[in-house]
This record gives sequence, structure tokens and C-alpha cells, in this order.
Amino acid sequence: MDREKAFEELKLRIESQDIIRHCLAVEAIMKSLAKHFHEDAEIWGMTGLVHDIDWERIDGNMELHGKMGGDILENLDFDQTVVYAVRAHNPANRIARRRKLDKALYFASPMAELIMACVESTPGKAIDGIDAERIMQCYADPEFQPKICRDRIDSCGELDLSVEELAEISLKALKETL
Repeated sequence: MDREKAFEELKLRIESQDIIRHCLAVEAIMKSLAKHFHEDAEIWGMTGLVHDIDWERIDGNMELHGKMGGDILENLDFDQTVVYAVRAHNPANRIARRRKLDKALYFASPMAELIMACVESTPGKAIDGIDAERIMQCYADPEFQPKICRDRIDSCGELDLSVEELAEISLKALKETL
């Protein structure tokens, strides 16, 4: 599956521009993380791009999220490493995150949410208006977007990344892409 085809498949299933933007942000972060870890940026980016392909179909049922996405991707003949990572990124599925790819997707998605929330809370709502220090302030404030799972962001330590390093890598990726 090439990237353009994958993006078309995502847009066929997701109408919300906010979810599309989130998927694009996670794609950018995953590509940067792949480069950081000397992994396959194409596979990592593709995984980030399609990780929420089932979001509108699950209708809020988090017990289905990731499982249904994996099924959709399997039916589309996606690489099995992508399918597995998508299934494993939702903790409700209780699927072990075995590879770096699986672990990175698990923390990249909430980091993308955090950065985009920081952007939205900044005057002018421009990504150029924030830096890693601002992200860390938002991250440390439990009142700021409390639904963003900071425990998942913290799991970047499993790959020997600090939250600060993750914030810097992620913000740089988004500034280059968005």
C-alpha cells in the first residue's frame, strides 16, 4: 500500500477534518521518530496516518477502536506490522506492544493531541507560536486538556526518550509538515 492510496482509504472512512489533521500529525511524528530510531520511516509514517481509520465507525465504543481498524487494514492488505500496531495502540485491547513501532504509536498519538491543543490555546493559533517549553508547561498542568493520557506520553521512556525529547522531536516534525 502506498501513502497516497492509504490516505484515500482514510478519507473514505473519516469525514472529520479534525481527525484527518490528527492522523496527519501522528504520521509526521512517527516519521520523525523512525528517523530518530533508524527505522523504516515509510512504514512508521503509514502507521501513524491510518491509526484512527475506524474512529467514525466505532461510534465512541473504545472497546472496538483499533480492533476494527486492524480488521479494515487487514482487508486492505496492509503490512501486518501496521495492522498489529494499530490494534495495540488502544490500551483497551490489551495487546502487548512488542516492537518499537507499537510503542511509538502508543505515545505519539497523545503527544500529537497535546501539541495541537497547545496550538489551539495560543493567540493566533499558529504552531510557530509555541515551543517545547510551552508543550511541557501544558503537559505538566493537569487542568490543561485532562483527557489527554499523560501516562501514554510517559511511556516514551520505554524507548529511552524523555518527554522533553519527545516534545522536541514531535514539535519539529509538525512545524516542518503543517
